[in-house]
Amino acid sequence: MAELKYPSDLKYAKSDEWVRVEGDIATLGISDYAQDSLNDLTYIEFSHSVGDNIAAGDAVGEVESVKATAEIITPIAGDILEVNSDLESEPEIINADPYGKGWLVKIKITDAAGLEGLMDAAAYQAYCESR
Repeated sequence: MAELKYPSDLKYAKSDEWVRVEGDIATLGISDYAQDSLNDLTYIEFSHSVGDNIAAGDAVGEVESVKATAEIITPIAGDILEVNSDLESEPEIINADPYGKGWLVKIKITDAAGLEGLMDAAAYQAYCESR
């Protein structure tokens, strides 16, 4: 099994999403740990579209694998700027590159309070290893 990656420039949720904040834009995806646990992703469905306003804790979609289905939860509130529609035809991109081409949505942050509850890379790695 390949060693899992925990990039230090990201924040992580206990529900296994990652967030990269650049100015007032947040990019959201699922962690290497999550894609590895789910195994081969077979399907992704987005429950929101560009322009939708979402609240912290909302599901922005779900991913399915041969093993399970998992909701993708946003820890921040904002407006969806972009959805990675490439994933709808090629969900396996998430398995290959969860922190790069496998991003899920980009959100213009309207309330960043949810970021305060997220873990840094070291804390998330310890959390994953304790499960």
